[in-house]
Amino acid sequence: MKLCTAAVLLGAACALVGCSAGSAPPPVPAPMAETIPKPPVVATPLLWQPGHWDWTGSAYVWQPGQYVPAQGPSATWMPGYWEKADSGWIWHPAHWV
Repeated sequence: MKLCTAAVLLGAACALVGCSAGSAPPPVPAPMAETIPKPPVVATPLLWQPGHWDWTGSAYVWQPGQYVPAQGPSATWMPGYWEKADSGWIWHPAHWV
């Protein structure tokens, strides 16, 4: 009986270790193929912001591409990514840099 209880406790401990903050997050899926439409005719300059995956805390959700107002001198798009920190993994959403 004690051996069975020890085995159950060991199995539960191993399962909990797999859920710790140190485990790697799921990989970001590949971007979906998009057809970029012609930009709307407006007075302000626009940039195409590509579609990207956002992490909701439990799953990735696809955000479709869109035209956005150009802001600042940079037109560099940074896709979302995970970064390992002392406290665990941190999700950095897609953004302009």
